[in-house]
Amino acid sequence: MELKILILPGDGIGTEVTIEAVKVLREVSARFGHQLKLSEGLLGGTAIHQTGTPFPDETRRLALEADATLMGAVGLPEFDNAPPELRPERGLLGIRKALEVFANLRPVRSYRTLLDASPLKNHLADGADMVIVRELTGGLYYGTPRGIFGTGAEERAVNTMVYTRPEIERVSHVAFQLAAKRRKKVTSVDKSNVLENSQLWRKVVCEVAMGYPEVALDHMLVDNCAMQLVLNPKRFDVLLTENLFGDILSDEGAVLTGSIGMLPSASIGNKRPSGAFTGLYEPVHGSAPDIAGQGKANPFGAVGSVAAMLEYSFGLTEEAGAIYRAMESVLDSGHVTADLKGSSNTGQVGDAVCDSLATVVAAK
Repeated sequence: MELKILILPGDGIGTEVTIEAVKVLREVSARFGHQLKLSEGLLGGTAIHQTGTPFPDETRRLALEADATLMGAVGLPEFDNAPPELRPERGLLGIRKALEVFANLRPVRSYRTLLDASPLKNHLADGADMVIVRELTGGLYYGTPRGIFGTGAEERAVNTMVYTRPEIERVSHVAFQLAAKRRKKVTSVDKSNVLENSQLWRKVVCEVAMGYPEVALDHMLVDNCAMQLVLNPKRFDVLLTENLFGDILSDEGAVLTGSIGMLPSASIGNKRPSGAFTGLYEPVHGSAPDIAGQGKANPFGAVGSVAAMLEYSFGLTEEAGAIYRAMESVLDSGHVTADLKGSSNTGQVGDAVCDSLATVVAAK
């Protein structure tokens, strides 16, 4: 199979973890006999430096031509006070919109060997296994009007939370289809006691749920959900929510794994005729410029994103499973970075995953 993939290393540690992810991608492709066709583009702060914009037209073209896109991270502190259109994060929003990826899947799973790395007590984190499904192209991040207006005492900022019925329906279908293959439970998160937007969200989710009688549905207000994630995380299977709430809750879920560096993500859009999803894959963590270039970055989130890409965009579940097993073997061995209380550097962890992958494939 030919895998046509665009690589966007981005900024900060994004470049470092992407190197290791591509290393694993090359290894698994060679082991299973797939042909890689890789291209590389600019996104974020690096793109601003070289082209003057966070999302160059060339990157847009490459992304639309690729079967899937693997991204590192974007963000540099030197742009913190730049106008919105010249911030690295605008590049990320741009590529999501260009690819029409509307559902972000963030698996959150605790590993027994990492329980001591989590700030939660072991009995709370042990056995947690959920997927947060976040709507990705609506809500406050994209709604209009938006901006900062006026001066002096009249200065004000406006952001608009907007959702349409079709936007809620399509991401809800993704959540219920995913739950049907897991433990058959969806928890929809909103703020319907205050926001009319959330009232529509809850209404539409309930209507979609009628098409999935085998999947149980419950509702939870976002503030309570934030508390339950640390009090009783094992109660969740598939957690469905809108853009802003999902952004916050998925980062909170990182405490279950012991490090935000462990979390992969898959942003998926419409299915192609082949049945595969258009997809943008990236670790959840940011660019962490304070540790960039020091070999401290945890590459597991990026490597897990490769596994997700193989599964969702190419339907290669066996290859994805081999990567997951290799990751778990490396975690058990203790060859991990400092955020997981290990002493290995970024490159050593990537090499260990490749070595373990060779063993996993040979043993199948």
